[in-house]
Amino acid sequence: MPVFAYRVARPDGSTLDGQIEGEEEQLVRAKLEGQGFLVFRLQRRGTATTSLGFGLQAFGKLPLREFLVFNQELLALVKAGLPVLRVWDLLIERANHRGFQQVLRTVRQDIRGGASASEALAKHPVHFSELYIATIKAGEQSGNLAEVLQRFIAYLKLMIGLRQKVSKALAYPGFLVLVGIAVIGFLLTYVVPTFVSVYAETSKSLPAATQLLLDVVTGGKAYGLSGLVVLVVLGLAGRAYYATLSGRLVVDRLLLSVPVLGPIFVKHYTVQLTRTLATILAGGTPLVDALSIARGAISNRYVSVGVAGAVAEIREGITLAAALDRPKVFPKLAVEMLSVGEETGSLPTMLHDVAEFYEGDLDLQLTQLTTWIEPALLLIMGLLVGAIVIVMYLPVFQMAGAV
Repeated sequence: MPVFAYRVARPDGSTLDGQIEGEEEQLVRAKLEGQGFLVFRLQRRGTATTSLGFGLQAFGKLPLREFLVFNQELLALVKAGLPVLRVWDLLIERANHRGFQQVLRTVRQDIRGGASASEALAKHPVHFSELYIATIKAGEQSGNLAEVLQRFIAYLKLMIGLRQKVSKALAYPGFLVLVGIAVIGFLLTYVVPTFVSVYAETSKSLPAATQLLLDVVTGGKAYGLSGLVVLVVLGLAGRAYYATLSGRLVVDRLLLSVPVLGPIFVKHYTVQLTRTLATILAGGTPLVDALSIARGAISNRYVSVGVAGAVAEIREGITLAAALDRPKVFPKLAVEMLSVGEETGSLPTMLHDVAEFYEGDLDLQLTQLTTWIEPALLLIMGLLVGAIVIVMYLPVFQMAGAV
């Protein structure tokens, strides 16, 4: 019978290492959990755990899904009532991301030195956002960290779901474009040159469309490498420009005015702001501080700058709805709903309702867009491929007509 090595935590927080026999990993895990243990590691002997060492896993920010798992584990340990340092010891043992594990060790050391968890986490802005730090701080001040963490986990799940919807909507059209480019590239680099060699043996003049296509292919071969270099240089220059503050402001502002896609972006940013702001306000953070933190969750720099201006206006006594209406970015309906929420004293609830409304509207609009864009792309790619084939066979048709 297979033997499994395990590391578990007892109800008092102490850890225990050992081995146990079992037929399957799930049965062994269920057996250990049935004895009241919290399973941290369970591995069949004879199989080595793989680690990237100094590879990609050791560096960079923790992926959002892994950060969600981290917070779920933190919530479970907090609910178990374990001592603070023991909680961080167990979290460090559970971390698989080397860079994040080292950050947790530093956080534990700061907490042991007398700092609060929010103060220790604030020293690592790459891994912990202002929103997360504000959430932890609100939980510490209210003495109800578990409830605040639970609310933040729900927020993370919603944001992950929103990203998945956008990615799913763009995945299939992107695949169609790549396939179409590959087919057209194959025709131009392999099929067309074959026809060139055949037509070169004939002394008859070619149709204008065929000759134009052959000239394009010939020119592409002669100047393809230099053209590729130019495109790469332009791409790098564009990326460098977008990395600047002014460049990103210009590009992000243009995104909002793109036909068809612009309104989708606006709704996406509206969901980001309202969902984040509702989560922070529910934790007891004042409106000005909450809005300052929430603007960091907006991925569009131009919209984020507009929200920063709204923060300054709220400090001067203007309402949230009026301040957010000044940049003329957010939908009018969303602003009016927020105004009603402020007047009735139910702003967090209304923010949640706005996020739910525009999330549903965004989901519907993305579905409609993909429904139309897929056949449109298929039609465009079919026309391009068909046009290339017809143009290449025009001389054949011409000769057949002459016969």
